[in-house]
Amino acid sequence: MINFRYHVVSLTAVFLALAIGLVVGTAALNGPAADALGEQVDALRKANNQLREQVGGLTDQANREEQFVTQAAPIMLAGKLSNRKVLVVSLPSGREQVDGISAMLSVAGASLAGTVVLQDKFFEADENVALLGLASRAQPPSVPNSALPFNSDGVETSSALLAAVLLGRSLPITQVDVTEVLSAYTKAGYLTVEGTVSGGAEAVVFVSGLPPVDRQAGSKNAAYVTMLVQFDKHGVAAVGGVLGGDGNLVAEVRDDAVLAKSISTVDNASTAQGQVATALVMHEELVLTRVGHYGVGPKSSSLLPQEKK
Repeated sequence: MINFRYHVVSLTAVFLALAIGLVVGTAALNGPAADALGEQVDALRKANNQLREQVGGLTDQANREEQFVTQAAPIMLAGKLSNRKVLVVSLPSGREQVDGISAMLSVAGASLAGTVVLQDKFFEADENVALLGLASRAQPPSVPNSALPFNSDGVETSSALLAAVLLGRSLPITQVDVTEVLSAYTKAGYLTVEGTVSGGAEAVVFVSGLPPVDRQAGSKNAAYVTMLVQFDKHGVAAVGGVLGGDGNLVAEVRDDAVLAKSISTVDNASTAQGQVATALVMHEELVLTRVGHYGVGPKSSSLLPQEKK
């Protein structure tokens, strides 16, 4: 029969074995094994410091390159867009790039027609009927029915109306028309405007970010292209965007044989280099009547448009 004394002896033996193991283990670690481990730790610490310094150096280099491009922009862009009126339209994900692109357009001498920021609601499938009704109510007499598509696509019809009002240089559009149409879509929550937006622009830069990733991502990406096509019908259009994800607007244009021939793209518009390239793209399309694709991603020909002799 196992008694209390047996338990005491067993527990004592266990603790004694643990104590012996600790003593032996400590002694072993204090020898060659401990030295080797210490050397490995020192080596890893030095490698870590080197990598940290390397990252810091690369970050500083990238910042200096951005500063260089920003400082060189007035030289590269001087007078490129003089007497040219350009509208900026931001997709829901493109707002972060708007200020930089607008600044470079101004450096190039462009007259900015303003900034329109489209809301996610504009591209939601459930808003189709509402968009059709709003387009019908907001259509001013200066925009003939022939200027709008005759179908049941709310994004296409509303995009055509906005494009006609903002880019319709051949139509008798007044500033009152522009204000009333934009106000109607603003009150309905489909867009916002920054500052004063005027009509009569001859070109538009669509600013896009990463594509949507929700359940309606596919239909929204298609709606982005639909809107872009409508604006391209009324004036010169280009896309200043970023790479990443399925349905990226830059990739959508480049992968379409027809659109790629009429709409220029820049895929690194989140950087100073890309923002300068976007302004140069406007010059290339408006003045040189050429279309190109620039940046660092697939199907880009170079970082910047090249002057052809």
